Amino acid sequence: MKIYTWCLMNNHVHLLVKEGNEDISTTMKRIGVSFVLYYSRRYGTTGHLFQDRFRSENVEDIRYFLTVVRYIHQNLLKARMVNQLDEWKWSSCRQYYGMQDIVWKLLDPELILEMYSEDKILARERFKEFNEKANQDQCLDDDMIERRLIDDEARELIKNQLNGIEIAQVKSLPRLKRNEVLKKIKEISGLSQRQAARILGVSRTLISKA
Repeated sequence: MKIYTWCLMNNHVHLLVKEGNEDISTTMKRIGVSFVLYYSRRYGTTGHLFQDRFRSENVEDIRYFLTVVRYIHQNLLKARMVNQLDEWKWSSCRQYYGMQDIVWKLLDPELILEMYSEDKILARERFKEFNEKANQDQCLDDDMIERRLIDDEARELIKNQLNGIEIAQVKSLPRLKRNEVLKKIKEISGLSQRQAARILGVSRTLISKA
């Protein structure tokens, strides 16, 4: 397959790709299996690694194609992970700007750059102007995938809802008080019940019934 844009976030990755000789589901399954094996061997883990299967949509026109490119790169700004797009090493943005990092062979940039100019220097300048333009772009991620919190973020937001109660004390609270606390925690945007249960040391069922 060809990769036109990519960005590795804290707990997920965005890819804009063109299918190769097999459908995208088969390709993503191959990538997922290979990565799980690599990760498990390196860190000595077992069991599931991914929270959910990948999600995708077809990109069928040039205008939306470029919208997705910019959206993937600007996710870093929306997540407040960087102040400038080219600060982040794990993104295709740097190569489009002319910086060659260790992962430069991953990308197939010619299609997009040639849309801006046959002159590569001018193409990079025009692409950068487009890529950094303020916008209200909305793609699949906005409609279907809420950004999940990493555990450190989740703990801080949970603490803010506890009004002085320690996280370790929640499971020992009287039932009515505990349910009141759990209801507030369930309202935290980007926090899954599975993640909340793990952090609080309670069952997922307990949270879902609160």
